[in-house]
Amino acid sequence: MTATQGPSAGDGVTGTPDTSSTADTSAPGRDTVAEVVRQWRAVHPDLDTGPMEIIGRINRCAALFQQAEDAPLRRAGLTRPEFDLLGALRRTGHELTPSELARETFSSGAAVTKRLKQLTERGLVERRGDTRDRRVAHVRLTDAGREAVDGILPSQLAYENAVLSGLGPAELGDLAGLLGGLLAQLEGRLSAVRV
Repeated sequence: MTATQGPSAGDGVTGTPDTSSTADTSAPGRDTVAEVVRQWRAVHPDLDTGPMEIIGRINRCAALFQQAEDAPLRRAGLTRPEFDLLGALRRTGHELTPSELARETFSSGAAVTKRLKQLTERGLVERRGDTRDRRVAHVRLTDAGREAVDGILPSQLAYENAVLSGLGPAELGDLAGLLGGLLAQLEGRLSAVRV
């Protein structure tokens, strides 16, 4: 198990830093990553396991968020990727092409095409051809799509607030700032560090 293997690996790299050889993951404030880091330190004491403590925890949190599912979205019959697509159209306030939607939602072109087909069939979005280039489509929300986004967003935000309720306002602000800084760096130079 490594820190970047997904949910099961994230279980082993989500704890607080532990310099002892007997991490207690059952103690208050401990998480499952601490034990994985402790085990790797025992096997490879010469290696810096610090990245596992960050990346492992991010992966584990992401896996848990996905497992918990988004209750308001589920009740509305939408997946998170579908809602992200609808949300991109709503928050930008104008039509977008499928390639623009792919960039806005960090999705592949094929995934966007599939979601657009489903959302069009449900009457939440509509497409129109470009008057100058018939190969280009423009996508916009229908009235029903706009109402769906505006109706779901308040309850979705309340749900997400409940998920994060264990942290205080200052902690949430610090976490948002740190994650924002990390994301900006990764978006700017991730391709340079890939091996």
